[in-house]
Amino acid sequence: MKTYLPKVDEIQRRWYIVDAEGLILGRLAVRIAEVLRGRHKPTYTPHLDTGDFIVVINADKVQMTGRKNEDKKYLSYSGWMGGQKECTAAQLRERHPEQLIEKAVWGMMPHGKLGRAQFRKLKVYAGPEHRHTAQNPEPLEI
Repeated sequence: MKTYLPKVDEIQRRWYIVDAEGLILGRLAVRIAEVLRGRHKPTYTPHLDTGDFIVVINADKVQMTGRKNEDKKYLSYSGWMGGQKECTAAQLRERHPEQLIEKAVWGMMPHGKLGRAQFRKLKVYAGPEHRHTAQNPEPLEI
């Protein structure tokens, strides 16, 4: 028996919507990364993008366990001397709440050309409104 490999034009992509209000960040990011990569499908192939699109709303209301809100640090470095910046999860939630989910999901994706293509199918919004109503996203159970 031969292994089935889906053709690129045979891949069915669906749209899902996730309400992040009250959900734990890490558990949410694991499930989102799984769906973006297509690991929930029987036609999953590691070298093909078989994943689905995900729209996340209410990203500013996602929860973190323990003291991660004050203790967790996010670092960025511009490449210049003295260009390293540091902020806590609480500061990041205040300025850019979408980046909390994006950074958590990106850490669980493959870091290469395929992973970047899969990550582009993630759309995160801080509030309850989004621009993807025409795609009729289905709710995804977390």
